Amino acid sequence: MSEGEEVEAPVGQTGARERRVRADGVELCVAELGDPEQPTVLLVHGYPDSKEVWSEVAARLAERFHVVLYDVRGHGGSTAPRPLRGGFTLEKLTDDFLAVVNAVSPERPVHLVGHDWGSVQGWEFVTVKRTEGRIASFTSMSGPSLDHLGHWIKRRTKFPTPRRLGQLLDQGVRSWYIYALHTPGLPEFAWRGPLGKRWPRMIQRAEKLSPGGGYPSRSLPEDAAHGVWLYRDNVRPRLAAPRDDAYAHAPVQLITPLEDAFLSERLYDELEQWAPRLVRRTLPAKHWIPRTRPHQLASWITEFVTATEGGRPAPTATGKYADRFGGQLVLVTGAAGGIGRATAFAFAEAGARVIAVDRDTEGAARTAELSRLIGAPEAWAETVDVSDEQAMEKLAEKVATEYGVVDVLVNNAGIGLSGSFLDTTPEDWRKVLDVNLWGVIHGCRLFGRQMAERGQGGHIVNTASAAAYLPSRTLPAYSTSKAAVLMLSECLRAELSGQGIGVSAICPGIINTTITSTARFVGVDAEEEKRRQRNAARLYGLRNYPPEKVADAVLRAVVRNQAVVPVTPEARGGRLLSRFTPKALRALARLEPRL
Repeated sequence: MSEGEEVEAPVGQTGARERRVRADGVELCVAELGDPEQPTVLLVHGYPDSKEVWSEVAARLAERFHVVLYDVRGHGGSTAPRPLRGGFTLEKLTDDFLAVVNAVSPERPVHLVGHDWGSVQGWEFVTVKRTEGRIASFTSMSGPSLDHLGHWIKRRTKFPTPRRLGQLLDQGVRSWYIYALHTPGLPEFAWRGPLGKRWPRMIQRAEKLSPGGGYPSRSLPEDAAHGVWLYRDNVRPRLAAPRDDAYAHAPVQLITPLEDAFLSERLYDELEQWAPRLVRRTLPAKHWIPRTRPHQLASWITEFVTATEGGRPAPTATGKYADRFGGQLVLVTGAAGGIGRATAFAFAEAGARVIAVDRDTEGAARTAELSRLIGAPEAWAETVDVSDEQAMEKLAEKVATEYGVVDVLVNNAGIGLSGSFLDTTPEDWRKVLDVNLWGVIHGCRLFGRQMAERGQGGHIVNTASAAAYLPSRTLPAYSTSKAAVLMLSECLRAELSGQGIGVSAICPGIINTTITSTARFVGVDAEEEKRRQRNAARLYGLRNYPPEKVADAVLRAVVRNQAVVPVTPEARGGRLLSRFTPKALRALARLEPRL
């Protein structure tokens, strides 16, 4: 093995140091980012990709680690073996891996990450004896071990049941492309012809990739034509005679996209027997997650590598909806306390990355700190007044740049105001509408647009109120603001449904939070206002309906994509009355509550 001089070369939009590494008659194009003194994370791409598919993930990992990417033989800047037949066996690919590892990290084992065929190779690397001690951990995504798959198939054919036969049939249909790639000459002709030209656009449409984060395709036609030998040299031999000793000798993190059109999640049902130190992750995404979920992958890889380096098991989310929200990016406004803080904690328990937003800097910071302790792999605090349009625009730009596109937005910030309409001044109206309505509008407009442009769906939750459909003579401004939020949510739900973005309106009811003690009462002097605040807080405290139940309703609304969610019994009852006996509600609205 020998290596050439290092040069500066681009990997996506990031500068990288590039070198050439020789292995078994081929030259491998290797790129490095980050500090070489830090742990090495080695990224291996799939078919028909090149190392450029990792550009966004690599750029984020390079902030913490020494990141290495290389083009698999016959792909990108690496040369192809001659002849092609027999030149892509897993044994030779393992030679390539060891050559790269010995060049870039001769003293320390590397943390291996593979996608698609990079993961198939990775399973070989992490289960053969000659690589023991050279791999510190392995993160697998969208690519099973051929040995494990061979045993999976044999068990289902030897001991068939309706369920097992159904699994075989399902995966057989998903694997249609493998049969096509074994056809002599035809795949090469197609890739060098019309398919090679159309593939990037096909993937962009199928995976809903944004134009700016699309599919790297610089050397695609030749890469794909060479790469068919990955399948021809390995699939049939390994499935026919799978190894019995394919046990992982390093901790394994399995990331399974649940909407993968090519691989069933059932393929990994028995994986613990092959990888005893296994951490499982799932996410609602399609196959090419290095392009569609780079922030999420970088977060999980960072967490897994850091835990392994520290000699401890990787933390796993234990919340009720961990399979749904693990690693997702969730932004919650009004997160310094009450429903907002409880919601941030609920998402943290489910393993989400949390951005706590509030105009209370210390409160938001405390929420972020506790979210990390509860289970969030990452949590940040941002100080913003949601009624400030320019501040919200800066926040949206910062979030997209530093943290990624939000998967779930919870517009929760709100203020209370009580008093008759005639006592409510225009300034009072502006304050309530600026926070309760315009704050929601700013959030939906800015973060909703980012979700739509990304093309991967998402969810918006707007905190309305039971007051949105329960008229009251003492809450004209507050009820109007919340009714507007409810209708805005319904309109957005109709508009964004075609883009995979759900919208839910949460109507809590009487919840024991600090909003009662901070709500303003107009038309009375300062002393009377304080008295009413104390009485309202006492009554809400006696009701003692905790904000954690609202938080649970928020997560459930996202999972089920519910439109309108009344939370408390009085909120649910009021919703029914508003729809079936509105006249009775109007009569009740004439009553003046005593505080």
